[in-house]
Order: sequence, then C-alpha cells, then structure tokens
Amino acid sequence: MAKKKEEEAPKGSPAWMATFSDLMNLLLCFFVLLFSMSSVDTAKFEEVISSLQSSFSILPSGGASIGQGTMVSGGVAQLEFLDTYYNAMANSKSTKNAKHQNETETSEDTENTQKGSEGQTDATETENQVTGTGDVAEQFKQESLNESEKMAEEIQAMIDQAGMTDNIQVDFNQQYVQLNVQGALLFDSGKSNLKEEAKPIMNRIDQILGQYTNNTIEIEGHTDNVPISSAKYPNNNVLSMYRALDVMEYVLSTTNLNPANVKSSGRGETVPVADNATAEGRAANRRVEVKIYNSLNSDVQ
Repeated sequence: MAKKKEEEAPKGSPAWMATFSDLMNLLLCFFVLLFSMSSVDTAKFEEVISSLQSSFSILPSGGASIGQGTMVSGGVAQLEFLDTYYNAMANSKSTKNAKHQNETETSEDTENTQKGSEGQTDATETENQVTGTGDVAEQFKQESLNESEKMAEEIQAMIDQAGMTDNIQVDFNQQYVQLNVQGALLFDSGKSNLKEEAKPIMNRIDQILGQYTNNTIEIEGHTDNVPISSAKYPNNNVLSMYRALDVMEYVLSTTNLNPANVKSSGRGETVPVADNATAEGRAANRRVEVKIYNSLNSDVQ
C-alpha cells in the first residue's frame, strides 16, 4: 500500500504576526505623535534644577549640579573647608567670650560700687526709719501714761472727797485706770447679788464712770482658790462672771453709759494679787476690778 504524501507547510510568516506588527506600528506612531505635540517649559526646568542644587549644596565646594549628574565632588576639598570653617568659628567664639567677660567684670565693678553706695544709703534710711518708728512708739506710750496718770489723780481726788479711800483703791498703767473693790464689801460669801450695804460704794463708782462716757469700761470679777460647787455656781469662774455681770448691770441702770462701751468678764482664781495661803491674801484676791481705758486706748462706739 502506497504511503500518503505529507503536505508542505505554507510559506511566509503566520497570519497573526502580520496583525500584531500592524498594531505595534500603530502604537509607535501614536506615541511619536504625542511626543511631537508636547512642549518643555525650560524656565521651570531650570528653576527646579537650581532649587535642588541649593538644597544639596550646603558648602561652597560641595558639588551638586544635578544637570551634570554630579552629587558630591572634591571630598578632600570639603574636609579642608570644614577644618577652616570650624577654626574660624572657634576663634570668633573665643574673642566674643573674652570681650563679654571683660564687659561683665566692668559692669560688676560698677554695679558693686553703686550697690555699695545704695546699701549705705538704704542702711542709713532704714536706721532712720527704725529710729523714727521707735520714737513714735515711745512718744505714744508716754502720752498714754501721762493721760492715765492725770485720770488717776482726778479719780483719787473724787474718792478722797467722798471719804472712801479705804473702800476703793486706785491704780493705773499706760492703758487704763483701775478701781479695786474688795468682794466682801459688795457680796456675801458664795453669792453674786450686790448687798444693800454696797450701794453707797456703787453710787460713788457711778459718779466716777459718769465722767468718762467716751471711754471703754471693763469690769472683771476675781475669786480666791477655795473651790466652790453649787447648782448656780459650779466653779469660781462662773461665780466671778456673775459678780462682774451684776456690777455691770447696776452701772448701766444708774448711768448714761453706752452699753456698747461697757463689758464684763469673770477671771476666777487665775489672776491672784496676793498669796492664797493666808486669810488676808484670799480676801484680797476676792475682788472686783473696774478698768477705765484712756482715750488713746479706748475702742468706743
């Protein structure tokens, strides 16, 4: 049986290659056309190049011409420049420091001289102020004492005229004149109500206080250290408080004193004037004190 003869392959390139070649030619022509239609702004290009060059070229000898493709050139030259640069900076800094130090020393000397003069002046002024303040305080103290002494002399004269020198004692200091009355003349033992026999003494005290209506009046009650305990007076403080209060109420009811300028307090056994070990001392401690403040120390309303 005879063999079938093989068919020969067609000559030339395959059909698809022709189509592909045509497509590539069309694309190439298209991009050539686009490129030919575009334009480059030379001014903007140069501006961008200059900006990049100034950014990368920090030192004068450092190459940064991007257009020429050189990023860094002359490395050894740059090192030499750095050495020169830092030496110059160091010399400049040393010169400035020396100048500043000289100016500071001169300024400090001048300032110290001025401060020395000012310090002497301030010390003198302060000394004068302290001396002046001390003089004013001493003058006030002396004037207060003189006024209290004058008041005490006037009050003592009134007491002597009434013949009550043994019943009312007068004392004074720079703040007030003090009238001392023994408790036995005013109250019964362990009581706070004024006795009937105390009225003449209280009336004389009223006459004295009536001369000082513009002064602060303070009434204090005092006791000895003998304990007391009752329903009304649980201790000596309460008893002394009630006694001072009773005297104050009597004074306000029989004079024209301003109640705002009169006050009372009970001190109990806390401020003795004599030794509580003896009967005489305890009697002296049981007392009522009436303090008449002078005009320089009164807080009147």
